[in-house]
Amino acid sequence: MAIIYEITVKDGTYQNKQGETKNSYQRIGVVMETKAGLMMKLRSIPIVEGGWNGMAYLNQPRPKDGFPKDDGFPKDNDEDLPF
Repeated sequence: MAIIYEITVKDGTYQNKQGETKNSYQRIGVVMETKAGLMMKLRSIPIVEGGWNGMAYLNQPRPKDGFPKDDGFPKDNDEDLPF
C-alpha cells in the first residue's frame, strides 16, 4: 500500500528565534492506495485550543531522511576488540 498523501492539521503557533510567529502542524494520518481504491487511516484526533473544526490538509508525502534505519544492534566490522 503506497502512501499518496499525509494528513496534517494546524495545531497552534510558536515563536522562532527571530521572534516571528509561525504555525505548527501535526500529522494525524495518511491516505493510501489499495487494491480497492484510496483508503484513509487516521492515527490520532488532534487536540486544538478551541476544538478541532474537522479541517485537514492533504500534503504530498515527505521524502525519507536518507539515514539508515538503526535496529539497535551493534554493527559487525573487521576490527578485533581487545578483551
